Amino acid sequence: MPTERFQFTSEGGHQLAAALELPDGEPAAYALFAHCFTCGKDTLAAKRISVALAARGIAVLRFDFTGLGSSEGDFANSTFSSNVADLVRAADHLRSVRKAPSLLIGHSLGGAAILAAAGKIPEARAVVTIAAPSDPAHVTGLFKEHIDNIRTQGEVEVSLAGRPFRIKREFLDDIVEHELMKDVTGLHKALLVMHSPVDDTVGIDNATKIFVAAKHPKSFVSLDHADHLLTRPADALYAADVVVAWASRYIDTAKPAKAMDLPEEPRNVVVQETRKSKFNQLITVGPHHLVADEPKAAGGEDAGPGPYDFLLAGLGACTSMTMRLYADRKSLPLDRVTVTLKHSKIYAKDCAECETREGMLDQIERDIAIDGALDAEQRKKLMEIADKCPVHRTLTSEIRIVTKAVE
Repeated sequence: MPTERFQFTSEGGHQLAAALELPDGEPAAYALFAHCFTCGKDTLAAKRISVALAARGIAVLRFDFTGLGSSEGDFANSTFSSNVADLVRAADHLRSVRKAPSLLIGHSLGGAAILAAAGKIPEARAVVTIAAPSDPAHVTGLFKEHIDNIRTQGEVEVSLAGRPFRIKREFLDDIVEHELMKDVTGLHKALLVMHSPVDDTVGIDNATKIFVAAKHPKSFVSLDHADHLLTRPADALYAADVVVAWASRYIDTAKPAKAMDLPEEPRNVVVQETRKSKFNQLITVGPHHLVADEPKAAGGEDAGPGPYDFLLAGLGACTSMTMRLYADRKSLPLDRVTVTLKHSKIYAKDCAECETREGMLDQIERDIAIDGALDAEQRKKLMEIADKCPVHRTLTSEIRIVTKAVE
């Protein structure tokens, strides 16, 4: 399954490193995953759960919070509030390039952050917490012996999971201001609380408080024998299976059919003379009405595009649409595509690569202007994609036209 890696801008202006786990086909839904305190997007639990959800049709965006992993910024300047803001910005980015997340998942302190951010992501319909504390201040227990020094000195280096981190007084002040239970009570979204009864980092009593405070619909699933970080692959996969099964009641987790599989019949194109002039034609395509004509030099009134104009328009539109779909899927900074086309006749002998050697050939010249901050490799790939548009393939393949008289 593909993984797209990119960056987006945090509330504080830093570039945050993100990864979007995608299913092999079109995603049935999108989810946002928040990792644990001082962890990162590539921790075992985050990675395994995201990949497992993608395998079941749900695309998952995970990212490194400010100052962690591959993201910019100083961790010492981050707070619980900034983490919540980063989650909202992540949802905004996903909304702009793909589709807003309908499912929110948070692990440990990330679970508390997800609960706080959920109200600011209106498209989210379901929220999942895994080993989450009921109070963000719970995390200060990891460095409780340093709290007095942090308050008096303003900033102290502490060791967390064997790694040094600098904690500032602002972090302590910010985290105590959050009343998470108010966010839980006013969630108004489906909630799944997952917790291990043997979690010795965040006790299961935290899950009890969250569950009791929440309004229905709410569910609780015990992660029996799992540790806090879900280090065993089986625990992460079990969590993913439960999330997919539970979320199916609240979000659409069924993979949408591909366009080519839809039962809808292709629309007919009806062309009829108007008799307003020699060549004037009315074209009807479903609810759309167009006019075709020939230029005055060809005996028409130039009341609309000519037949070859429509042919070129179809190729140009298909080219631009195909390039846009690819750019959006790959999160490329493509601003605009402009396709300019021209049809002419050339002598076959003037075309070295053509199989036909005698007489005249049709030639379509297609000039493509690509606007956006793309590098040379991205532009090259987009130009390759242009030749793969369905209309281009139709025009360059064998075409069978069946004509019959209708009474």
